[in-house]
Amino acid sequence: MTRVTGLTDTNANAKEDQSVLEILGGTPLSGQVRVSGAKNSALAIMAGALLCSEDCRLRNVPSLMDVRRMGEILSALGVKVLQDGDVLDINARDISQSQAPYELVSQLRASFFVMGPMLARLGVAKVPLPGGCAIGARPVDLHVRGLQLMGADVQIEHGMVNAYVRGKSRRLTGAHIYLDYPSVGATETIMMAATLAEGETTIENAAQEPEVVDLANFCRAMGARIKGAGTKTIVIDGVPSLHSTEYSIIPDRIEAGTFLVAGAITHSDLSLYPVVPDHQTAVISKLRAMGAQVFTEGSDCLRIVARERLSATDIETLPYPGFPTDMQAQFMSLLTLSEGDSVISETVFENRLRHVAELNRMGADIRVKSHHAIVRGVPILSGAPVLATDLRASAALVLAGLAAQGKTIIKGLQHLDRGYENLEIKLQTVGARLRRIQMEGETETESVKENPLNVAG
Repeated sequence: MTRVTGLTDTNANAKEDQSVLEILGGTPLSGQVRVSGAKNSALAIMAGALLCSEDCRLRNVPSLMDVRRMGEILSALGVKVLQDGDVLDINARDISQSQAPYELVSQLRASFFVMGPMLARLGVAKVPLPGGCAIGARPVDLHVRGLQLMGADVQIEHGMVNAYVRGKSRRLTGAHIYLDYPSVGATETIMMAATLAEGETTIENAAQEPEVVDLANFCRAMGARIKGAGTKTIVIDGVPSLHSTEYSIIPDRIEAGTFLVAGAITHSDLSLYPVVPDHQTAVISKLRAMGAQVFTEGSDCLRIVARERLSATDIETLPYPGFPTDMQAQFMSLLTLSEGDSVISETVFENRLRHVAELNRMGADIRVKSHHAIVRGVPILSGAPVLATDLRASAALVLAGLAAQGKTIIKGLQHLDRGYENLEIKLQTVGARLRRIQMEGETETESVKENPLNVAG
């Protein structure tokens, strides 16, 4: 077992600015893939552990750069964080700092999640405005407004969000909060803060994502009183304190969806587990509409069979239970090779179509107009050097590379490493021909040359 500063992360060990992924496409996949724990759940739940002054043990935690950064943020606040495989032990009994470090927060948007728990525990919190993927503005005004309605004095100055609670008890008070938009981040921030508030808090037009439900279940396991998570109305009855618990993170629905698309784009027979099939309803519906066969095998396993070229379909991203914005880029790769024309409408994040230029570099026929992408299916994609611009765009380029003719080289793997645990290794186990290599200038390192791709002939 190691302290958070020594979190073992095989993806993170690579030199981000020099590591590239080399893919030789055109090979069908076959076998079963194990899906890791949900990144977006793990990050919020790690922050939620700040609500408890006792030990919390989290299981099924993915080994990712984002998880490592969140652990470093908690450690900087004085929290004890220990890792042993996919288990994280967190003890926030002694929070020695109320200010999160800028150099860490600026790299991870989810770091803002510490605002609600710290304010609930300490009555004061100072958190820099967050960073992360440049896929849109994603302001924190809904978070701030909710905390203000609960009695917090919140000011944003010089890039820092300063919040404190007046009065001797320094305890937040329950409130009725309506969200103008069902923001996942705002819902989770307010819900965490409300667990220790005095009185009842109601969140109307709340986000319904499975990650919100997972966080609520974790808080309930610590003794929180939360009803309605997964619906548009969440009611939290504040309690004085929370207690120790052990909790397992749900499977990552976006990773699972990405592997479903991997099976479809390579015309493969692929199984994945563990999954929660209900979390994949929108994705499965689109795959079936395109002509793929998707089966539920048991309670936690999905299988996709896609032997022929699929048909075009239109996609509009929406908050859950609508089609997830985090699957838009991956489906765009699939639609580039489908029969007919498709329209993808991105309604959640305004800058989430930057992968279009890279897919077109590989031979796709995509035009962008405002927040719409018009995709005309082509017979083949060709391998090319491409650059990942954000987390899900990087996954889309991997998928395109798996289906393309020839060699694809993907740069910008720091994005991929934020959200996919050992993606290339998992793909290798089901037959994909790809490897991660280190580059020194324009040449490979010797260690990589000694371990070439297993290519016949």
